[in-house]
Amino acid sequence: MNILVTGANGQLGRELRLLAQESAHRFVFTDISEIPGLPVERLDILDADAVDAIADRESVDLIINCAAYTDVERAEDDFDLAMRLNAEAPANLARTAGRRNAVLVHISTDYVFAGDGCTPIPEDAPVRPLSAYGKTKRAGEEAVLASNCGAIILRTAWLYSPFGKNFVKTMLRLTEERDSLNVVFDQTGSPTAAADLAAAILGIVDSGQLHKYGIYHYTDEGVTSWYDFARAIAALGGHSCDIRPCRSEQFPTKARRPQYSVLDKTLFRETFGIQIPWWYDSLKKCIDRL
Repeated sequence: MNILVTGANGQLGRELRLLAQESAHRFVFTDISEIPGLPVERLDILDADAVDAIADRESVDLIINCAAYTDVERAEDDFDLAMRLNAEAPANLARTAGRRNAVLVHISTDYVFAGDGCTPIPEDAPVRPLSAYGKTKRAGEEAVLASNCGAIILRTAWLYSPFGKNFVKTMLRLTEERDSLNVVFDQTGSPTAAADLAAAILGIVDSGQLHKYGIYHYTDEGVTSWYDFARAIAALGGHSCDIRPCRSEQFPTKARRPQYSVLDKTLFRETFGIQIPWWYDSLKKCIDRL
């Protein structure tokens, strides 16, 4: 199978690169940025003709869209660009996939929900994004669903890896540099290792289940707060920083975030039969890699 990966230099893309080394499939990794030592085809997914051209040239059977505008705060002031990257670009990929009778795996987010409940959120729960970022990601879902392509949309949350900027790497740095740190305790979710999400995607591919189109939730198992997550990071990193719980209002932000965004993964487990790791075990593996 010929697989086109967009956003290949991001967290999820980097983890897919590693898994691709032992895969029987042929991968074409694309991005608009370059990282020394990482081969990449330059592709602007806002250019529909360019997407068509590379898909035809490489005889693409599957597109895995890891590209997105992910700066939640900046999206509040940069809504137009965020909408283009998170909605218009997926629409381009979906059109190309539909024309080629290929499959699109598109990554979405817990931010499509308001997060005002207290039980895990199923796929068919009402969407109500609170932030510009969440609204653009929901628009991307709608664009993919409205296309004529076969698509699997995977909503995930609290993604981290040894690559790029993320909460785990930031907390490792801060808890080493500082004696004390305040972290919010009133936002609850499920940390997700990008390595686990990448493995789940390729698990779907390798088990021949790409025909099971629809929206699914995938995060690592378990529930925690940012405060408890930070404490686990510091402990596993061997740092003795005094981490103190605080409320979200003590750190006002432009973007409103869901307070409870634990995603229900029952449908994913029952449909694909793929085991999901516990967040703490995966965190330990990530920190060991770092």
